[in-house]
Amino acid sequence: MYGPLFYSKILLFGEYGIIKDSKGLSIPYNFYNGALKIDESRAKAHRESNQNLERFSTYLENLQTDHAKLVSFDITKLKKDIEKGLYFDSSIPQGYGVGSSGALVAAIYDKYASDKITVLENLTREKLLKLKTIFSSMESFFHGKSSGLDPLNSYLSLPILINSKDHIEPAGIPSQLRDGKGAIFLLDSGKTGETAPMVQLFMEKMKEEGFRKMVKNQFVKHTDACVSDFLQGNINSLFSNVKKLSKVVLDNFKPMIPNEFHTLWKKGIETNAYYLKLCGSGGGGYMLGFTEDVDQAKKALKNYKLEVVYSF
Repeated sequence: MYGPLFYSKILLFGEYGIIKDSKGLSIPYNFYNGALKIDESRAKAHRESNQNLERFSTYLENLQTDHAKLVSFDITKLKKDIEKGLYFDSSIPQGYGVGSSGALVAAIYDKYASDKITVLENLTREKLLKLKTIFSSMESFFHGKSSGLDPLNSYLSLPILINSKDHIEPAGIPSQLRDGKGAIFLLDSGKTGETAPMVQLFMEKMKEEGFRKMVKNQFVKHTDACVSDFLQGNINSLFSNVKKLSKVVLDNFKPMIPNEFHTLWKKGIETNAYYLKLCGSGGGGYMLGFTEDVDQAKKALKNYKLEVVYSF
């Protein structure tokens, strides 16, 4: 092992909305993780990751030249390690909305950043915002545009509450009930999604006045209510708001939902057996599900792979 483990994340609420200043809530998901390792034998399996890191190191070199006050790295050490066979050994599925690039960014920052902000120090609002800005600049290499939240979540391994673009804080979330009937789960779409084209599509749609109004008056409103309900443990109100959010997404974000899941999505809303929402940018990967009765949801979704991530 060359570096510590960094975990995947799940953005419970806030996808797309946080671009437009909605609340958001992101939690670490320890089921998947990744770590930097060195393979001096240069096995073929690790070659692609090694080459990606080589391109990333060039990007980081330019980043610190252009933004010297923001961040600097020990590029010489990073390049030497890449020559030795550095790669990111990860179980986090790529293109699934659970933060594969975020964990890699966190690992690189942790290992190679100079004067880094550490998890052990008093994390003031200013320090959290600086970390988010650094991570946003680093992760833009992978997505074209990044909020920086995925790496922040992975780096701190804490739930993060996004109140607005410049107000974020670590959040305490209600304890899980291990034998609870209610659950939040991941539903596997069976195919990967790409973040950049989905975000581009959203930004294009935001040029339409009607879509902008819907985002502000419905999408952001329901998202904010879900975040508040979840943090306060208002379960009945949470499910009522998740249902509204699920319907708004089905009506207005169809391109982000794989075609074969439109009917399944609608069925959940009509039967109240489960409610689906986007996990990350959509287009594939995982979808998030909420249910008050996990056995009922499993029965209704018996042909699909479910992974419970939180129990009520």
